[in-house]
Amino acid sequence: MFLSIFDIFKIGIGPSSSHTMGPMNAAVRFMDDLRQGAFMGVSAGQIRRVACSLHGSLCFTGKGHATDRAIILGLIGLTPDRLDPDEAESLEAAVRDEKFIHPDGFGRLRFNPDEDLIFDYGPPLPGHANGMKLFAYGEGNRQLATATYYSIGGGFIVTASELDKEISHDPKDLHSEQQSAGFPYPFGSATQMLSMGKASRLSIAQMKRANEETNMDRAKLDAGLERIWQAMVSTMDRGLAQDGILPGGLSVKRRAKIIRDRLIASHGDNQPMPHQINDWLSVYAMAVNEENAAGGRVVTAPTNGAAGVVPSVLRYYRDHCPGSNDTGIQIFLLTAAAIGGLIKHNASISGAEAGCQAEVGSAAAMAASGLCAALGGSNEQIENAAEIALEHHLGMTCDPVGGLVQVPCIERNGLGAIKAVSAASLALHGDGSHFMPLDNCIKTMWQTGQDMGHKYKETSLGGLAVNLPEC
Repeated sequence: MFLSIFDIFKIGIGPSSSHTMGPMNAAVRFMDDLRQGAFMGVSAGQIRRVACSLHGSLCFTGKGHATDRAIILGLIGLTPDRLDPDEAESLEAAVRDEKFIHPDGFGRLRFNPDEDLIFDYGPPLPGHANGMKLFAYGEGNRQLATATYYSIGGGFIVTASELDKEISHDPKDLHSEQQSAGFPYPFGSATQMLSMGKASRLSIAQMKRANEETNMDRAKLDAGLERIWQAMVSTMDRGLAQDGILPGGLSVKRRAKIIRDRLIASHGDNQPMPHQINDWLSVYAMAVNEENAAGGRVVTAPTNGAAGVVPSVLRYYRDHCPGSNDTGIQIFLLTAAAIGGLIKHNASISGAEAGCQAEVGSAAAMAASGLCAALGGSNEQIENAAEIALEHHLGMTCDPVGGLVQVPCIERNGLGAIKAVSAASLALHGDGSHFMPLDNCIKTMWQTGQDMGHKYKETSLGGLAVNLPEC
Protein backbone atom coordinates (compact mmCIF):
# COMPACT_ATOMS: atom_id res chain seq x y z
CA MET A 1 0.00 0.00 0.00
CA PHE A 2 1.41 3.39 -0.99
CA LEU A 3 1.39 5.74 1.99
CA SER A 4 1.03 9.37 1.00
CA ILE A 5 2.45 12.13 3.13
CA PHE A 6 -1.18 13.02 3.86
CA ASP A 7 -1.70 9.53 5.30
CA ILE A 8 1.15 10.08 7.74
CA PHE A 9 0.30 13.72 8.58
CA LYS A 10 -3.47 14.01 9.11
CA ILE A 11 -5.22 16.96 10.70
CA GLY A 12 -7.65 15.80 13.37
CA ILE A 13 -8.59 16.09 17.03
CA GLY A 14 -7.13 14.79 20.28
CA PRO A 15 -6.53 13.03 22.46
CA SER A 16 -5.68 9.87 20.49
CA SER A 17 -5.38 8.95 16.83
CA SER A 18 -6.01 5.26 17.49
CA HIS A 19 -8.64 5.71 20.22
CA THR A 20 -10.38 8.88 18.98
CA MET A 21 -9.75 9.47 15.28
CA GLY A 22 -9.77 5.79 14.30
CA PRO A 23 -13.06 4.89 16.03
CA MET A 24 -14.67 8.06 14.66
CA ASN A 25 -13.58 7.08 11.15
CA ALA A 26 -14.89 3.54 11.73
CA ALA A 27 -18.31 4.81 12.79
CA VAL A 28 -18.45 7.09 9.74
CA ARG A 29 -17.48 4.21 7.45
CA PHE A 30 -20.11 1.91 8.96
CA MET A 31 -22.87 4.46 8.45
CA ASP A 32 -21.68 5.20 4.91
CA ASP A 33 -21.72 1.50 4.08
CA LEU A 34 -25.25 1.17 5.46
CA ARG A 35 -26.34 4.23 3.51
CA GLN A 36 -24.86 2.87 0.27
CA GLY A 37 -26.30 -0.63 0.63
CA ALA A 38 -22.97 -2.38 1.18
CA PHE A 39 -24.61 -5.00 3.41
CA MET A 40 -26.54 -7.43 1.24
CA GLY A 41 -30.30 -7.04 1.51
CA VAL A 42 -30.11 -4.14 3.97
CA SER A 43 -31.24 -0.61 3.13
CA ALA A 44 -30.91 2.57 5.16
CA GLY A 45 -34.67 2.78 5.53
CA GLN A 46 -34.76 -0.49 7.45
CA ILE A 47 -32.43 0.67 10.22
CA ARG A 48 -34.00 1.58 13.57
CA ARG A 49 -31.11 1.28 16.04
CA VAL A 50 -27.30 1.17 16.02
CA ALA A 51 -24.84 -0.06 18.64
CA CYS A 52 -21.12 -0.51 19.20
CA SER A 53 -18.86 -2.67 21.36
CA LEU A 54 -15.27 -1.73 22.19
CA HIS A 55 -12.62 -4.36 22.85
CA GLY A 56 -9.03 -4.62 24.04
CA SER A 57 -7.22 -1.33 24.48
CA LEU A 58 -10.19 0.62 23.10
CA CYS A 59 -12.16 -0.71 26.06
CA PHE A 60 -9.56 -0.45 28.83
CA THR A 61 -8.49 3.13 28.04
CA GLY A 62 -11.43 4.22 25.90
CA LYS A 63 -13.04 6.55 28.42
CA GLY A 64 -9.76 8.31 29.14
CA HIS A 65 -9.12 8.65 25.41
CA ALA A 66 -12.70 9.87 24.64
CA THR A 67 -13.41 6.82 22.45
CA ASP A 68 -17.07 6.89 23.46
CA ARG A 69 -17.37 10.49 22.30
CA ALA A 70 -15.60 9.61 19.04
CA ILE A 71 -18.08 6.84 18.26
CA ILE A 72 -21.02 9.13 18.96
CA LEU A 73 -19.66 11.91 16.74
CA GLY A 74 -18.81 9.46 13.96
CA LEU A 75 -22.28 7.95 13.98
CA ILE A 76 -23.82 11.38 13.41
CA GLY A 77 -21.50 11.89 10.44
CA LEU A 78 -18.57 13.97 11.69
CA THR A 79 -14.99 13.21 10.69
CA PRO A 80 -11.86 14.24 12.64
CA ASP A 81 -10.75 16.75 10.02
CA ARG A 82 -14.16 18.48 9.91
CA LEU A 83 -15.03 18.57 13.59
CA ASP A 84 -14.70 21.78 15.57
CA PRO A 85 -13.20 20.55 18.88
CA ASP A 86 -15.05 23.27 20.77
CA GLU A 87 -18.38 21.78 19.63
CA ALA A 88 -17.59 18.15 20.50
CA GLU A 89 -18.82 18.25 24.10
CA SER A 90 -22.19 19.84 23.27
CA LEU A 91 -22.80 17.47 20.35
CA GLU A 92 -22.06 14.46 22.55
CA ALA A 93 -24.30 15.81 25.33
CA ALA A 94 -27.20 16.24 22.91
CA VAL A 95 -27.06 12.58 21.86
CA ARG A 96 -26.75 11.37 25.46
CA ASP A 97 -29.75 13.49 26.43
CA GLU A 98 -32.02 12.57 23.51
CA LYS A 99 -30.78 8.96 23.11
CA PHE A 100 -31.35 9.19 19.34
CA ILE A 101 -29.23 10.22 16.37
CA HIS A 102 -30.28 11.81 13.07
CA PRO A 103 -27.59 10.97 10.48
CA ASP A 104 -28.08 12.08 6.87
CA GLY A 105 -29.87 9.48 4.76
CA PHE A 106 -31.53 7.73 7.69
CA GLY A 107 -34.60 8.23 9.77
CA ARG A 108 -34.45 8.86 13.50
CA LEU A 109 -32.24 6.08 14.92
CA ARG A 110 -32.18 4.92 18.52
CA PHE A 111 -28.73 5.12 20.10
CA ASN A 112 -28.51 5.29 23.87
CA PRO A 113 -24.79 5.47 24.74
CA ASP A 114 -25.44 4.07 28.22
CA GLU A 115 -26.84 0.86 26.70
CA ASP A 116 -25.71 0.76 23.07
CA LEU A 117 -22.05 1.63 23.60
CA ILE A 118 -20.54 -1.40 25.30
CA PHE A 119 -17.11 -1.55 26.93
CA ASP A 120 -16.25 -5.26 26.69
CA TYR A 121 -13.50 -6.09 29.23
CA GLY A 122 -13.17 -9.66 28.00
CA PRO A 123 -10.47 -10.96 25.64
CA PRO A 124 -9.54 -8.59 22.78
CA LEU A 125 -10.74 -9.33 19.30
CA PRO A 126 -8.36 -11.48 17.23
CA GLY A 127 -5.93 -9.58 15.04
CA HIS A 128 -5.26 -6.33 16.90
CA ALA A 129 -5.51 -4.80 20.36
CA ASN A 130 -7.75 -1.95 19.13
CA GLY A 131 -10.94 -3.70 18.01
CA MET A 132 -14.56 -2.61 17.75
CA LYS A 133 -17.82 -4.01 16.41
CA LEU A 134 -20.68 -1.94 15.02
CA PHE A 135 -24.24 -3.22 14.72
CA ALA A 136 -27.43 -2.15 12.94
CA TYR A 137 -30.89 -3.32 13.98
CA GLY A 138 -34.28 -3.14 12.33
CA GLU A 139 -37.89 -3.59 13.45
CA GLY A 140 -38.32 -5.86 16.43
CA ASN A 141 -34.67 -5.30 17.35
CA ARG A 142 -33.61 -7.78 14.65
CA GLN A 143 -29.90 -7.55 13.83
CA LEU A 144 -29.47 -6.61 10.17
CA ALA A 145 -25.77 -5.87 9.83
CA THR A 146 -22.52 -6.04 11.76
CA ALA A 147 -18.95 -5.05 10.94
CA THR A 148 -15.63 -5.42 12.75
CA TYR A 149 -13.00 -2.70 12.53
CA TYR A 150 -9.49 -2.36 13.88
CA SER A 151 -7.90 1.00 14.66
CA ILE A 152 -4.25 0.36 13.80
CA GLY A 153 -2.69 3.72 14.73
CA GLY A 154 -2.48 7.17 13.21
CA GLY A 155 -6.24 7.26 12.57
CA PHE A 156 -6.03 4.33 10.12
CA ILE A 157 -8.82 1.75 10.26
CA VAL A 158 -9.19 -1.61 8.56
CA THR A 159 -11.87 -4.29 8.47
CA ALA A 160 -11.12 -7.81 9.62
CA SER A 161 -10.69 -8.89 6.00
CA GLU A 162 -8.28 -6.04 5.29
CA LEU A 163 -6.17 -6.64 8.39
CA ASP A 164 -3.94 -9.49 7.17
CA LYS A 165 -2.69 -7.50 4.20
CA GLU A 166 -2.20 -4.35 6.28
CA ILE A 167 0.05 -6.02 8.85
CA SER A 168 2.04 -8.34 6.58
CA HIS A 169 5.23 -6.36 7.34
CA ASP A 170 6.81 -7.69 4.17
CA PRO A 171 8.81 -5.03 2.28
CA LYS A 172 8.17 -6.88 -0.99
CA ASP A 173 4.44 -6.17 -0.71
CA LEU A 174 4.84 -2.39 -0.74
CA HIS A 175 7.53 -2.58 -3.41
CA SER A 176 5.44 -4.59 -5.86
CA GLU A 177 2.24 -2.62 -5.26
CA GLN A 178 3.94 0.72 -5.87
CA GLN A 179 5.54 -0.61 -9.04
CA SER A 180 2.23 -1.86 -10.40
CA ALA A 181 0.63 1.48 -9.61
CA GLY A 182 3.32 3.31 -11.55
CA PHE A 183 5.20 5.02 -8.73
CA PRO A 184 8.69 5.94 -9.92
CA TYR A 185 10.48 5.09 -6.66
CA PRO A 186 8.63 2.15 -5.05
CA PHE A 187 10.81 1.60 -2.01
CA GLY A 188 9.38 -0.70 0.65
CA SER A 189 12.48 -0.71 2.85
CA ALA A 190 15.30 1.63 3.78
CA THR A 191 17.70 -0.55 1.81
CA GLN A 192 15.61 -0.12 -1.34
CA MET A 193 15.29 3.59 -0.63
CA LEU A 194 19.06 4.08 -0.43
CA SER A 195 19.63 1.94 -3.51
CA MET A 196 17.11 3.92 -5.57
CA GLY A 197 18.55 7.20 -4.33
CA LYS A 198 22.03 6.14 -5.37
CA ALA A 199 20.89 4.99 -8.80
CA SER A 200 18.80 8.09 -9.48
CA ARG A 201 21.11 10.58 -7.71
CA LEU A 202 18.04 11.98 -5.98
CA SER A 203 17.48 12.75 -2.33
CA ILE A 204 14.87 10.94 -0.26
CA ALA A 205 12.70 14.07 -0.35
CA GLN A 206 12.97 14.28 -4.16
CA MET A 207 11.96 10.63 -4.55
CA LYS A 208 9.08 11.06 -2.12
CA ARG A 209 7.96 14.16 -4.03
CA ALA A 210 8.07 12.25 -7.32
CA ASN A 211 5.91 9.50 -5.86
CA GLU A 212 3.40 12.03 -4.48
CA GLU A 213 3.22 13.89 -7.79
CA THR A 214 2.05 10.69 -9.45
CA ASN A 215 -1.32 11.36 -7.81
CA MET A 216 -1.39 15.17 -7.63
CA ASP A 217 0.23 18.16 -9.28
CA ARG A 218 3.05 20.09 -7.65
CA ALA A 219 0.90 23.06 -6.67
CA LYS A 220 -1.53 20.82 -4.79
CA LEU A 221 1.29 19.00 -3.03
CA ASP A 222 2.99 22.24 -2.00
CA ALA A 223 -0.30 23.65 -0.74
CA GLY A 224 -0.84 20.49 1.29
CA LEU A 225 2.63 20.72 2.81
CA GLU A 226 1.99 24.32 3.79
CA ARG A 227 -1.39 23.36 5.29
CA ILE A 228 0.27 20.69 7.44
CA TRP A 229 2.99 23.05 8.65
CA GLN A 230 0.56 25.86 9.43
CA ALA A 231 -1.68 23.45 11.35
CA MET A 232 1.35 22.41 13.40
CA VAL A 233 2.26 26.04 14.07
CA SER A 234 -1.32 26.85 15.06
CA THR A 235 -1.40 24.00 17.57
CA MET A 236 1.94 25.03 19.07
CA ASP A 237 0.90 28.67 19.33
CA ARG A 238 -2.41 27.80 20.95
CA GLY A 239 -0.71 25.46 23.41
CA LEU A 240 1.86 28.11 24.29
CA ALA A 241 -0.91 30.59 25.08
CA GLN A 242 -3.06 28.38 27.35
CA ASP A 243 -2.80 27.65 31.04
CA GLY A 244 -4.93 25.93 33.66
CA ILE A 245 -5.77 22.29 34.39
CA LEU A 246 -6.15 19.62 31.73
CA PRO A 247 -9.44 17.67 31.70
CA GLY A 248 -9.67 14.06 32.83
CA GLY A 249 -9.41 14.11 36.62
CA LEU A 250 -5.64 13.84 37.15
CA SER A 251 -5.34 17.60 37.82
CA VAL A 252 -2.36 17.85 35.48
CA LYS A 253 -1.34 21.48 34.99
CA ARG A 254 -0.49 22.95 31.62
CA ARG A 255 3.16 24.00 31.76
CA ALA A 256 4.13 25.02 28.23
CA LYS A 257 3.06 28.66 28.60
CA ILE A 258 4.80 29.09 31.97
CA ILE A 259 8.07 27.63 30.68
CA ARG A 260 7.88 29.65 27.46
CA ASP A 261 7.33 32.86 29.44
CA ARG A 262 10.36 32.11 31.61
CA LEU A 263 12.53 31.38 28.58
CA ILE A 264 11.52 34.67 26.97
CA ALA A 265 12.20 36.55 30.23
CA SER A 266 15.70 35.05 30.37
CA HIS A 267 16.69 36.39 26.92
CA GLY A 268 18.48 39.31 28.51
CA ASP A 269 20.67 37.18 30.76
CA ASN A 270 24.36 37.79 30.23
CA GLN A 271 25.13 34.11 30.68
CA PRO A 272 22.19 32.02 29.42
CA MET A 273 22.41 28.34 30.11
CA PRO A 274 23.50 26.45 26.97
CA HIS A 275 20.90 23.77 27.58
CA GLN A 276 18.09 26.29 27.02
CA ILE A 277 17.70 24.98 23.48
CA ASN A 278 16.54 21.71 24.99
CA ASP A 279 13.98 23.67 26.99
CA TRP A 280 12.66 25.23 23.79
CA LEU A 281 12.40 21.82 22.14
CA SER A 282 10.52 20.49 25.15
CA VAL A 283 8.17 23.42 25.40
CA TYR A 284 7.21 23.28 21.71
CA ALA A 285 6.44 19.57 22.01
CA MET A 286 4.61 19.93 25.32
CA ALA A 287 2.45 22.71 23.90
CA VAL A 288 1.21 20.36 21.18
CA ASN A 289 0.54 17.47 23.51
CA GLU A 290 -1.20 19.62 26.08
CA GLU A 291 -3.53 20.72 23.29
CA ASN A 292 -3.96 17.08 22.29
CA ALA A 293 -4.76 16.07 25.86
CA ALA A 294 -7.42 18.79 25.95
CA GLY A 295 -9.06 17.38 22.80
CA GLY A 296 -7.78 20.16 20.56
CA ARG A 297 -6.81 20.07 16.89
CA VAL A 298 -3.47 18.44 16.13
CA VAL A 299 -1.61 16.78 13.26
CA THR A 300 -0.83 13.07 13.53
CA ALA A 301 2.94 12.80 13.31
CA PRO A 302 2.53 9.86 12.96
CA THR A 303 0.00 9.60 15.84
CA ASN A 304 -1.72 11.98 18.25
CA GLY A 305 0.13 10.59 21.27
CA ALA A 306 3.40 11.44 19.52
CA ALA A 307 2.15 14.57 17.76
CA GLY A 308 4.58 16.98 19.44
CA VAL A 309 7.94 15.59 18.33
CA VAL A 310 7.97 16.47 14.61
CA PRO A 311 6.45 19.98 15.04
CA SER A 312 8.92 20.74 17.82
CA VAL A 313 11.97 19.74 15.79
CA LEU A 314 10.64 21.47 12.68
CA ARG A 315 10.09 24.69 14.65
CA TYR A 316 13.59 24.31 16.05
CA TYR A 317 14.83 24.18 12.46
CA ARG A 318 12.81 27.24 11.42
CA ASP A 319 13.38 29.46 14.45
CA HIS A 320 16.82 28.42 15.71
CA CYS A 321 18.88 27.08 12.79
CA PRO A 322 20.71 29.66 10.64
CA GLY A 323 19.77 29.46 6.98
CA SER A 324 16.41 27.77 7.49
CA ASN A 325 13.86 28.42 4.73
CA ASP A 326 10.56 27.25 3.25
CA THR A 327 12.27 24.75 0.97
CA GLY A 328 13.90 23.20 4.03
CA ILE A 329 10.48 22.82 5.67
CA GLN A 330 9.21 20.94 2.61
CA ILE A 331 12.31 18.73 2.55
CA PHE A 332 11.85 18.02 6.26
CA LEU A 333 8.19 16.96 5.90
CA LEU A 334 8.70 14.86 2.77
CA THR A 335 11.66 13.02 4.30
CA ALA A 336 9.92 12.46 7.63
CA ALA A 337 6.87 11.06 5.83
CA ALA A 338 9.03 8.64 3.85
CA ILE A 339 10.59 7.28 7.05
CA GLY A 340 7.23 7.15 8.83
CA GLY A 341 5.75 5.17 5.96
CA LEU A 342 8.54 2.60 6.15
CA ILE A 343 8.05 2.15 9.89
CA LYS A 344 4.29 1.82 9.60
CA HIS A 345 4.50 -0.74 6.80
CA ASN A 346 7.29 -2.86 8.24
CA ALA A 347 6.40 -2.59 11.94
CA SER A 348 3.77 -0.43 13.65
CA ILE A 349 2.94 3.09 14.80
CA SER A 350 0.36 1.84 17.32
CA GLY A 351 1.04 2.01 21.04
CA ALA A 352 -1.60 -0.65 21.64
CA GLU A 353 0.23 -2.96 19.25
CA ALA A 354 3.91 -2.29 20.04
CA GLY A 355 4.17 0.15 22.95
CA CYS A 356 5.30 3.76 22.92
CA GLN A 357 8.44 2.82 21.00
CA ALA A 358 6.08 2.62 18.02
CA GLU A 359 4.69 6.12 18.65
CA VAL A 360 7.28 8.47 20.15
CA GLY A 361 10.09 6.27 18.83
CA SER A 362 8.70 6.46 15.30
CA ALA A 363 8.11 10.20 15.66
CA ALA A 364 11.70 10.75 16.81
CA ALA A 365 13.02 8.77 13.83
CA MET A 366 10.87 10.86 11.48
CA ALA A 367 11.97 14.13 13.08
CA ALA A 368 15.64 13.16 13.10
CA SER A 369 15.57 12.21 9.43
CA GLY A 370 13.69 15.38 8.51
CA LEU A 371 16.11 17.66 10.35
CA CYS A 372 19.13 15.86 8.94
CA ALA A 373 17.72 16.28 5.42
CA ALA A 374 16.83 19.96 5.92
CA LEU A 375 20.38 20.62 7.12
CA GLY A 376 21.86 19.11 4.00
CA GLY A 377 22.51 15.52 5.06
CA SER A 378 23.06 12.79 2.49
CA ASN A 379 20.58 9.94 2.10
CA GLU A 380 22.93 7.69 4.07
CA GLN A 381 23.21 10.24 6.90
CA ILE A 382 19.41 10.64 6.93
CA GLU A 383 18.91 6.88 7.26
CA ASN A 384 21.50 6.85 10.03
CA ALA A 385 19.73 9.66 11.89
CA ALA A 386 16.42 7.79 11.79
CA GLU A 387 18.08 4.61 13.03
CA ILE A 388 19.82 6.35 15.95
CA ALA A 389 16.59 7.99 17.10
CA LEU A 390 14.52 4.81 16.85
CA GLU A 391 17.19 2.59 18.40
CA HIS A 392 17.21 4.59 21.59
CA HIS A 393 13.47 4.29 22.09
CA LEU A 394 13.40 0.49 21.77
CA GLY A 395 11.48 -1.19 24.57
CA MET A 396 9.53 1.91 25.61
CA THR A 397 6.16 0.89 27.03
CA CYS A 398 2.82 2.62 26.61
CA ASP A 399 1.42 3.00 30.14
CA PRO A 400 -0.75 6.15 30.30
CA VAL A 401 -1.94 6.95 33.80
CA GLY A 402 -5.73 6.82 34.01
CA GLY A 403 -5.94 5.97 30.32
CA LEU A 404 -5.27 9.65 29.58
CA VAL A 405 -2.69 10.94 27.09
CA GLN A 406 -1.05 13.10 29.76
CA VAL A 407 1.35 11.24 32.08
CA PRO A 408 3.97 10.35 30.86
CA CYS A 409 2.96 11.22 27.30
CA ILE A 410 3.33 15.01 27.34
CA GLU A 411 6.88 15.09 28.71
CA ARG A 412 7.82 12.04 26.64
CA ASN A 413 7.27 14.07 23.47
CA GLY A 414 9.70 16.71 24.70
CA LEU A 415 12.38 14.12 25.36
CA GLY A 416 11.67 12.51 21.99
CA ALA A 417 12.32 15.85 20.28
CA ILE A 418 15.62 16.29 22.12
CA LYS A 419 16.70 12.78 21.13
CA ALA A 420 15.76 13.49 17.51
CA VAL A 421 17.97 16.59 17.32
CA SER A 422 20.84 14.71 18.95
CA ALA A 423 20.42 11.83 16.50
CA ALA A 424 20.48 14.18 13.50
CA SER A 425 23.57 15.91 14.81
CA LEU A 426 25.41 12.63 15.40
CA ALA A 427 24.53 11.46 11.90
CA LEU A 428 25.71 14.71 10.33
CA HIS A 429 29.06 14.31 12.08
CA GLY A 430 29.46 10.93 10.35
CA ASP A 431 29.67 9.87 6.73
CA GLY A 432 26.49 7.78 6.73
CA SER A 433 28.15 4.45 7.36
CA HIS A 434 27.06 2.76 10.58
CA PHE A 435 26.74 -0.66 12.18
CA MET A 436 22.94 -1.17 12.55
CA PRO A 437 20.81 -0.56 9.42
CA LEU A 438 17.46 1.17 9.87
CA ASP A 439 15.62 -1.85 8.45
CA ASN A 440 17.05 -4.07 11.20
CA CYS A 441 16.13 -1.52 13.85
CA ILE A 442 12.56 -1.35 12.56
CA LYS A 443 12.39 -5.16 12.59
CA THR A 444 13.70 -5.20 16.16
CA MET A 445 11.08 -2.67 17.22
CA TRP A 446 8.34 -4.88 15.80
CA GLN A 447 9.72 -8.03 17.46
CA THR A 448 10.10 -6.21 20.78
CA GLY A 449 6.49 -5.05 20.55
CA GLN A 450 5.28 -8.59 19.96
CA ASP A 451 7.21 -9.82 23.00
CA MET A 452 5.96 -6.99 25.21
CA GLY A 453 3.23 -7.95 27.69
CA HIS A 454 -0.21 -6.58 26.83
CA LYS A 455 -0.44 -4.69 30.13
CA TYR A 456 2.38 -2.45 28.89
CA LYS A 457 0.65 -1.63 25.60
CA GLU A 458 -1.94 1.11 26.19
CA THR A 459 -4.21 -0.88 28.49
CA SER A 460 -3.12 1.13 31.56
CA LEU A 461 -2.80 -2.16 33.46
CA GLY A 462 0.93 -1.92 34.18
CA GLY A 463 3.92 0.38 34.53
CA LEU A 464 3.40 3.98 35.56
CA ALA A 465 -0.36 3.57 35.21
CA VAL A 466 -0.52 1.39 38.32
CA ASN A 467 2.27 3.03 40.33
CA LEU A 468 0.54 6.22 41.39
CA PRO A 469 1.45 8.71 44.14
CA GLU A 470 -0.04 7.68 47.48
CA CYS A 471 -1.54 10.98 48.48
